[in-house]
Amino acid sequence: MWRLGTFFHEMAYGLLSVFIPLYIATSVTSGGLGGSLVDLGIIIGISVFCTIPASYFWGWICDKIRHYKAFILLSFLSSAIILFLFTFPFTRNLVVFAVLFILMSVLHTAHESPKNVLVAENYSHDQWGRVYAVYEGLTEIGLIIGLGIGFVTFTATYSFGINAIYSFYVCSSLSLVAFLISLLFVADPIINFERRLVGMERKLEYVHSGFHTVSKMWHGHMDTSSFKQTRFLGFGLAILFFSLATGVFYTPLPVFFTNYLGVDAGSVFIMYVLGSIGATSGFLFIRNRAFGGDSKKRMSRMILFRGLLVFLIVGVVGLSFYPLAIMGVLLVGLGFAFAVYSILMLCNSMALVPEGKSGIIDVLIGVGAAAGSFLGPYLAEIIGYLPAFLVSGLLFLVAFVCLKIF
Repeated sequence: MWRLGTFFHEMAYGLLSVFIPLYIATSVTSGGLGGSLVDLGIIIGISVFCTIPASYFWGWICDKIRHYKAFILLSFLSSAIILFLFTFPFTRNLVVFAVLFILMSVLHTAHESPKNVLVAENYSHDQWGRVYAVYEGLTEIGLIIGLGIGFVTFTATYSFGINAIYSFYVCSSLSLVAFLISLLFVADPIINFERRLVGMERKLEYVHSGFHTVSKMWHGHMDTSSFKQTRFLGFGLAILFFSLATGVFYTPLPVFFTNYLGVDAGSVFIMYVLGSIGATSGFLFIRNRAFGGDSKKRMSRMILFRGLLVFLIVGVVGLSFYPLAIMGVLLVGLGFAFAVYSILMLCNSMALVPEGKSGIIDVLIGVGAAAGSFLGPYLAEIIGYLPAFLVSGLLFLVAFVCLKIF
């Protein structure tokens, strides 16, 4: 039942993920803030950048005091309050909006590390993949519902400005519901020991591998491939560049649909629904397969697959070959690849990252997302949308190489 709170939270996030870029970039006369693509990149980039120290702090402090519920409640309640403030006229100034949005982003990250820890400590290691996948699949369904609410809202006959105010009311209400449900059903784990056991298990496996390799060498076998510990360097760099590439591609994407392809705001939500459907299918696919086979190899395949899909999108749009329809199909693939990658990444990270440093993964994701959130709109403004998407595809390839080499 504790997952139900994040279900409603993701409904609000689904609507906001498309609505906020459109709200910033829409003219003042139409009911938006009248910002440029560069303004969009600056606001989103700074907000994500500020979440980097916040993510590490929330991860450190929740492990330190071992009370995770309080941070989840803080995240959801602060979102409800700030989203409600956005309905007031004084927040329709670009600077005021940016300050409040950045504050909301910093407080919002308070629930990320506690959520991961709750899964890791309430379930055994061999159940992590299935539980993470079920959790993410449930929240992805909430995100789809939120996108559906956005579609209904922005296909109404009202002006963009009226629909924007209504959207803030809806998102604030959903965050408040998430807070109340979490208040009732979230509970801190009684004892924290599962991640310690996993860390001990990995060290013992490493020592056993060393003794086994020495024994083989003593008998004349010089193959040391089995004596290899998973290194965090390549894993961390892959997470960083994957997040960077994702930010470059997705941050300007809603504005790309409206300004470049001429799609109405309501239809943009439908395109994002297709991506979320792909992600949901990916979570269902990986839920019982997270620990089967070489997870590092499967992660690298998903990263490469995502990069190739971005290149295909550039080619399809550049050639004007049914761009909207084919992009919809490719967004399904992008969502699927992200879901599989994210579960494999989460399971490996909770085993690799020691207790007390659970926020380091959020920091790496935040660094990449902050840079990508600024770089994507900036490149789209300076060199165009399609060259910016090409940069995103190349960054996915860099992430793939990092995971393969290190």
